[in-house]
Amino acid sequence: MHADLVGLGAVLLLAALVARGARRVGLPSVPCYMLVGILLGPGTPGPVLIQHPEDLSVLAALGLVLLLFHLGVEFPLEQVVGGGRRLFLAAACYIGLNITAGLIFGFSLGWGGAEALVVAGALGISSSAIATKLLIELRRLTNAETPVILGIIVIEDLFLAFYLALLSPVLSGADSPGALAGHIALSFGFLVVLFAVARWGARAVGGLIGSREDELLAVAAIGLAVLVAGLSDEVGVSDAIGALMVGLVVSRTRFRERVERIVLPLRDVLATVFFVAFGLTIDVGDLGGVAVPAVLAVCVTVLTNVTAGVLAARLFGFNQRGAANIGLTVLARGEFSLILVTLAIAAGLDARLGPFVALYVLLLAVTAPPLAAGSRYLARVMPDRLLRSDWTYVREETISTSCTHLDQIRVTSTDAVTCPGCEELGTDWVQLRLCTTCGHVGCCDDSPHQHSRRHAEEARHPVIQSAEPGEDWRFCFIDDTLVRAPMGRSREKH
Repeated sequence: MHADLVGLGAVLLLAALVARGARRVGLPSVPCYMLVGILLGPGTPGPVLIQHPEDLSVLAALGLVLLLFHLGVEFPLEQVVGGGRRLFLAAACYIGLNITAGLIFGFSLGWGGAEALVVAGALGISSSAIATKLLIELRRLTNAETPVILGIIVIEDLFLAFYLALLSPVLSGADSPGALAGHIALSFGFLVVLFAVARWGARAVGGLIGSREDELLAVAAIGLAVLVAGLSDEVGVSDAIGALMVGLVVSRTRFRERVERIVLPLRDVLATVFFVAFGLTIDVGDLGGVAVPAVLAVCVTVLTNVTAGVLAARLFGFNQRGAANIGLTVLARGEFSLILVTLAIAAGLDARLGPFVALYVLLLAVTAPPLAAGSRYLARVMPDRLLRSDWTYVREETISTSCTHLDQIRVTSTDAVTCPGCEELGTDWVQLRLCTTCGHVGCCDDSPHQHSRRHAEEARHPVIQSAEPGEDWRFCFIDDTLVRAPMGRSREKH
């Protein structure tokens, strides 16, 4: 018993230290926890701190329950509902592309139909924790595309509940079409019941768990989450579904913010145990056999994500930089992929799923942050025909919602077809820019004399607008950000 405590304590401490070092170089923590488990588990030569990973099964199960319960509690339902049709369409494109590509890839592996569904989920659902962390670290919270990114990952979280409901009957091993249909009906019926409780029974649930003392509120809320998760498992529905859905129920009570706050530390600790325990089950000798499929899966994910980013950018009128930011920010996979493969392993599916998903998540954990940070380079090579031709000159610029100089916009059109400064000097120019404060027309930054920028610096007029036919974008020199003008601003040269 004491040896088990020493091993668990040492593993958690090392996991924290490794994750702290990884964060300094911009890498997420979830794969670090899993890597520590792999390196210090019985499947890797060298020191073994926990000889029997199954000893952590209860703690790992609690970590899974709290991870999904907390996700349900913090789920911003109003944000999803208020996102409008375009947001749902963008999320549907993203989820549909990734799940379909993952399903095709899963079947191409030849491991089986149930395994293909697990692979589809692992490849199709991004890590909301890693995506949110990237937005913060890359300082993109005020970017125009960020609400779309947040909306996509929130709708993904909701989709996860339905995907788990679909997957649970498959993992249960129904031996006939009728039995499979019955299991699916039971799973979705369970979802409907919990949605109904969230809609009409939140007040009763609040009365059940409510307390002025944080200690009692935490005990009651966690007890309810574990109870519902256990009951859902008893009736043949995944405990993960029960935990997620009871979190949605609690999110509708007046205790939502307090529960979210007091459960968070325990969730982080036990979720770490879950990720470490998953790593402990991986034998490094099995990674070589799945290396090629894992690398191919990463390539498939990058391709489908970028495609989905372009579709979302077209829906919302973003340029190439916005499309690249959307596709690459939600590239990483993490907690949900590991949850799905953990359920699959527990159901006795192909043993190769574990090392395959582990290596896939690790590869994306290393590649996703630098790819997201370097989105400008992808934007540079995106063809104009994928979006709008008038973004050619500013395809790499960030579209931001934080410009504070829009109140200085007074002029939005001009009939000028030449740069007066260049004409006076007898030199050529590349493109023309309009000062939206006073109407001055000057040449662009690619022209020899950059009269537009010079005017902005001398007159302290920050915002320019393209004076080229068919273009409607604006740029703020002070904030160094692109501000897209309302549609219909473009005009033809005379």
